[in-house]
Amino acid sequence: MEINVLRLDHRRRRDARITTHVCLTARAFGASNIILSGDNDKKLMENVCDVTERWGGKFTVNYRKNWDNLLEEWKRNDGEIIHLTMYGEPVQDVVKDIRKSKRDKLVVVGGSRVPGKVYKEANWNVSVTTQPHSEVSALAIFLHMFFEGNELDKKFSGGKLKVLPSANGKKIMDLHENE
Repeated sequence: MEINVLRLDHRRRRDARITTHVCLTARAFGASNIILSGDNDKKLMENVCDVTERWGGKFTVNYRKNWDNLLEEWKRNDGEIIHLTMYGEPVQDVVKDIRKSKRDKLVVVGGSRVPGKVYKEANWNVSVTTQPHSEVSALAIFLHMFFEGNELDKKFSGGKLKVLPSANGKKIMDLHENE
């Protein structure tokens, strides 16, 4: 089973930082792929791919201008859609049921305004609190609960850099230094 993330309606000028954080969070917390819709922001996509190259792991970034038919395709290919929204069922009440199914997942995080079609097509509309907050935090908490914390021990192979945990200061190992 793979976890994929769909970021709706990216706006290059307004959303570059938050969309980058959605991408980095998806990668770090165990997703396999992110699909960006809205503006085609090649620089943002290159930056995220560069992070994956330098820090390792398998994570892809794709662009899809129009996401509407992606939802139908996803379900037609036996995938499930999880829409993160403050109006959904509490994550703590539904995450076990979502985890039980071994079908590929598409986790949808909003942009400016989420059309009703997303709510209708989703297998689950899931809330991480019923208060306004960031799609970055909602994605991180959802993935953390979905993977039951195991993503915190995930190994990212093939990278050039690795953080060495330290109580004081930054310690980074260059894995290609001795080549």
